[in-house]
Amino acid sequence: MAEITYVRGDATAPQGKGVKVIAHICNDLGGWGKGFVLALSRRWPEPEAAYRRWHRERAKNDFGLGAVQLVPVGPYVWVANLVGQHGIRTGRSSGVPVRYEAIDTGLASLGEDALRLGASVHMPRIGCGLAGGRWERVEPLVTARLTARGVPVTVYDLG
Repeated sequence: MAEITYVRGDATAPQGKGVKVIAHICNDLGGWGKGFVLALSRRWPEPEAAYRRWHRERAKNDFGLGAVQLVPVGPYVWVANLVGQHGIRTGRSSGVPVRYEAIDTGLASLGEDALRLGASVHMPRIGCGLAGGRWERVEPLVTARLTARGVPVTVYDLG
């Protein structure tokens, strides 16, 4: 079983050799414009363009909570747009938009993709920023769906 490695750094600049997948959480509204996605968009235009197209064409595809979209951004780097947030937080919101079940489903799918690609997975503390989740709830999902299956995972904390 692989373990989760915690490092200080930028998840958009994944460390190590080989194929890497950068995983992050998206909402189910088609919105892209706050949080970690801004760092992704500064580095590559493809993940945002693919996500917006995926949402726009959702009547004909699998877009929805728990779905994952893999977007190639380099010869050995992919971005995984994982829909794990229902709506967005607003001033009138009650509760948080994170959906742990959707993150679990998405991570299971991502685990299959990572094994197929022979890739490691790199991420910030997904679901714990704007989505309002708690890492104590997300970390066991990452362990069960990725590291327990032999997928190496690196979690990045800025600063």
